[in-house]
Amino acid sequence: MEQSGRRAVRERSHPTADVFGDLSSGTRHPLVALAMVLPVAAVLAVVFGGWDTAVAQASSVAGMLGR
Repeated sequence: MEQSGRRAVRERSHPTADVFGDLSSGTRHPLVALAMVLPVAAVLAVVFGGWDTAVAQASSVAGMLGR
């Protein structure tokens, strides 16, 4: 009888599971993943000098698109 009670608690969805993703299955919302990785990517780009390269590439692509 106690196992069915545990199962019912486990099967209920947590309100934040919709926003952050189902952490028990190892998935998360793509925007949360983006918010986690962007600061790290920016720091690495500045530390290793990739920021200027990224800006140059972005302006080159914008020039090819005619903007």
